[in-house]
Order: sequence, then structure tokens, then C-alpha cells
Amino acid sequence: MANKNQEMEIENVQDEEMDDEVSSADEEDESKKADPQSVYLPSQQLEEGEELVADESAYIMLHTASTGSPCLSFDVIPDELGDDRENYPLSCYIVAGTQAPRTHLNNLIVMKMTNLYKTQKEEKDDDDDSELEDSDDEDDPKSKTPHMSCALIKHQGCVNRVRAKKIGNSVFAASWSELGKVNIWNLTQQMQAVEDSAILSQYEKQVQQTAIKPVFTFSGHQQEGYAVDWSPIAHGGLATGDCRRDIHVWSPLADGSWKVDQRPLVGHTNSVEDLQWSPTEKSVLASCSVDKSIRIWDVRAAPQKACMLTCENAHEQDINVISWNRTEPFIASGGDDGFLHIWDLRQFQSQKPVATFKHHTNHITTVEWNPKDPTVLASGGDDNQIALWDLAVEKDQDENMVENDSGVLDNEDDLNKLPPQLLFIHQGQQEIKELHWHPQLPGVILSTALSGFNVFRTISV
Repeated sequence: MANKNQEMEIENVQDEEMDDEVSSADEEDESKKADPQSVYLPSQQLEEGEELVADESAYIMLHTASTGSPCLSFDVIPDELGDDRENYPLSCYIVAGTQAPRTHLNNLIVMKMTNLYKTQKEEKDDDDDSELEDSDDEDDPKSKTPHMSCALIKHQGCVNRVRAKKIGNSVFAASWSELGKVNIWNLTQQMQAVEDSAILSQYEKQVQQTAIKPVFTFSGHQQEGYAVDWSPIAHGGLATGDCRRDIHVWSPLADGSWKVDQRPLVGHTNSVEDLQWSPTEKSVLASCSVDKSIRIWDVRAAPQKACMLTCENAHEQDINVISWNRTEPFIASGGDDGFLHIWDLRQFQSQKPVATFKHHTNHITTVEWNPKDPTVLASGGDDNQIALWDLAVEKDQDENMVENDSGVLDNEDDLNKLPPQLLFIHQGQQEIKELHWHPQLPGVILSTALSGFNVFRTISV
């Protein structure tokens, strides 16, 4: 990645197709008058000349960013700016890994996003002073210019997946390489670099002369993999799973390195696609696999006896992702079959999910519970959709029709067929790979795809 990409401007998303051309406000108003907008559902076919336009009133914030080579995995880095931040503009930190066309061109990228301002259009009142203040804000380009500062680490091979964890006063990242190695990186230096342009400049000169090395590398997996997760309870605990079927459990040592159990957990018969540690029990782990099963492990037991519970044929096809609810005994899973299943661990032996949703029309590649609301989760996939769900919502039997702002029935049949738990459909990215709720920014979702990053918050959450 060239140096010019190390500090980038985040552009406001203007429409769902990310078109380069943006209509002026006057043209947009005239278009609305001449051609009333209707609600679009992913199952509909667009007619020639039709295009999707984001409803800005449905988003509190909506931004997009690009990093050159696509980053198909990332994680949010916890920061010291406080919890439950809702005063805009916002700031956040993430670490991402690239998938460049040539092996030696890949990087881990530590990013700081700043000045993430509200994009929602608000009605102006008749107060002249208010209008003057708004005008002054619009005349100041800095007030509407988010930025992203980046510190790069050369990475051998494409980054299959990356996960971050704060341990003590330092932030560490575990990265799965396509070359079959799992690396642990101390991100302290990169976090300092993105805070100050002078330090960043010095850092860039340094890495040109001396490559940053991981603090620990495990080469014991016999194939590459994608599954990796830090324990939220066990200090420095980690688990990694590979495409062969093996899961290895890591334990931190006093000297700052890790001990990796060379004996893999025995159970899966095909590639382990995702791992999730229990948020309440430090020895319990969940995994999903291409073998269509979800397994619950107690890592205190011998590897041959560690599997406590198994749900065979949990999906009709490969299971790609799982997410463990932070406060309730539920696991969500998504697979190549496009199904989103919700599993109650108290009824896991029944082999039946307590809820199933078939909204996605292609592989589900990412799913995550909202860390602030145990009934809300988000899912995304290769159908270029991110769906927000609220499992606490029940269908109103009296609500048989849907009207638009003009009082005209609009897509009535299709809309009434949608699950009542479906809160929101976000589009605009191509081949969505991962999403994460920001644990310190209520309602904010970050997502990555082949087409780049989105950072957004909807009015529904």
C-alpha cells in the first residue's frame, strides 16, 4: 500500500450503489417531486434506469472508507475515550488485515477514524440565527470531513482473520495467515503513531528500514485457517481453528509469550470456520464447521473428551459463523444455506433452534449480537445485505397493510411477508465479509466488504 493511502478521507455514502456521481440538492428535490420514491426489497428486480438511493433520514450516521487492497477481516480496538459515547462527531480505532493479489504486499493496518459526524438530515426551524449557524458549518469543510490515519505492519500472506484484545495496558492482535501461521502482534507502537502525524511519519521511516516482527508465532497448524477468538474472561486466553479440523487452545505465560496445547480438540470432521469463547465461563468454547455441526467444549478436559455438547446437521450446508450472546444463553449461527438460526443452550440437546430466519438469499458470512441489547443482532453476507434483527418483536395481527408517506399502499404483499423481527436492511457494499458492533458507541456498526468499509448507525437501534 502506497504512503498516500495511509491517511485517507472518509466519504459520506450518497447512495446504495456507491456511485461516483452525486446529484445536487436541488436536482434531488426535483427528482423527488417528479418521481416519488418507494421502498425497495432485495427480492425485487430493478428496472432499466432505476437506482437505489439511501434514505438519509433512516441513518443517524453513514460513512464509507477504502484502504486500497480489500480488508476482509477486522476488529474493533478498545479505547480510553469512554463508554456509551453519543456526542458527535465520534472517533474509533480498528485493526484490519488486507488480502492483496501478491503475498508480500499484505499488511495489518491499525486505523484511527475521527470526525465521524451525523449525516442525518434534520429539519431547519425558522430561526435566522440557527440558519446562519448551519450555513457557517457548511462553509467549513473540516466540520464535514472525517479522516482515517493508518499505521501499517507488513504481514506475510493474506490475513484470513484478525482479532484484537487489550491485555494490561497494551493492545494485541492475533492474525491468521494464509501461509498457515497464527501471529500475535503488540500494537502499542502503531496506536501511538495514529495519534500524532509527526510520530506517524517517524514510524513510516522506521518500518521501511526494519520490519515489525510479531511477539509470538504458532506454526503448529497443519493447514491455514480462519477461526480465532480471544477469551473475554481468561486473561490472554486464545483459541484457533484450521481448515484441517483442528482446534488449539492457547494460554499466556509470565514472560509475555504463549503456551499452545499441541493436542487439538477432537470432534469436528472438517474445516473449523469460527470459534467463540463463552462470555461467562472461562473454560467453555463453541465452534462451528463445514461438517455442519456446532460443538460446545470444556477445555479443562482431555482433548478427546472435551466436547460436551454437539448439534449435528445444525445447518443444511457449511456453517460459517457463530456469535455467543453476552448476557443470555443463546448462540446465533449463519451458513452457506442462508439460514440464520438461534440456539438456546438450555435446550441444545434437542438439536432444534428456538428461532430460524430465512431472509438472506446467499451465504451468511458474518453475525454478531449487539453488546448493549441482548435481543438485537446483525447478520450479513454475499447477498450484499446487512440485516438488523430484534427478537423481542412480535407480529401485530392487526397490522395488515403498509402505507408510504403519501398514504398509498406500497409493496404491501412483499413487506407483509418480511419477518416482524427484521428491523432494517442496509445495502451498498459488495460481498460483505464481516461486521462488528462498536462496544463503546451505542448502535454503531462497522462492516467490511470487497468494496470497502461502512460505518453507520440507523434510527432503529
